Amino acid sequence: MKKLLIVMSLGLLLSSCTTKTYLYNWGSYRNSKEASDYEVVMYDYYHTQSPESVCALLCQYEYMVKHPGGTRGVIPPGICAEYGYLLLQPETAANFLSHATKKQKETYGQMGDYGAMFREKGMEMLQKEMELYPESTVFIGPLIKKFSHQ
Repeated sequence: MKKLLIVMSLGLLLSSCTTKTYLYNWGSYRNSKEASDYEVVMYDYYHTQSPESVCALLCQYEYMVKHPGGTRGVIPPGICAEYGYLLLQPETAANFLSHATKKQKETYGQMGDYGAMFREKGMEMLQKEMELYPESTVFIGPLIKKFSHQ
């Protein structure tokens, strides 16, 4: 009887092992030892600062905003702010137009005027950050004011 109890306890313990769950969706993980898609793309962006890395980062942000996932089902903190700020940078639309791949352009639709669309979406993302995380208003409010006057 004692052996049966031990075997059942071990079985219960092993059956409770599940895959890792995350509070937020940071993109897919290839395995537990690798970084998320977001971490890889962000590292590349900061490391190279190339127009291609900007395009990849924009598409990663768009994916994260459209597929919040995680156990909370909410966009991770700071993502909307980072995304909005990047969209509002003057050179972002020009870089995207000239360096994005066909697949990356499909993320936003085939259009010529990315400038206006990025500006509108950038302001929307900054507002969304304050909506999701009200404590960010102290930082995001002045940014919105700054970009509203440009």
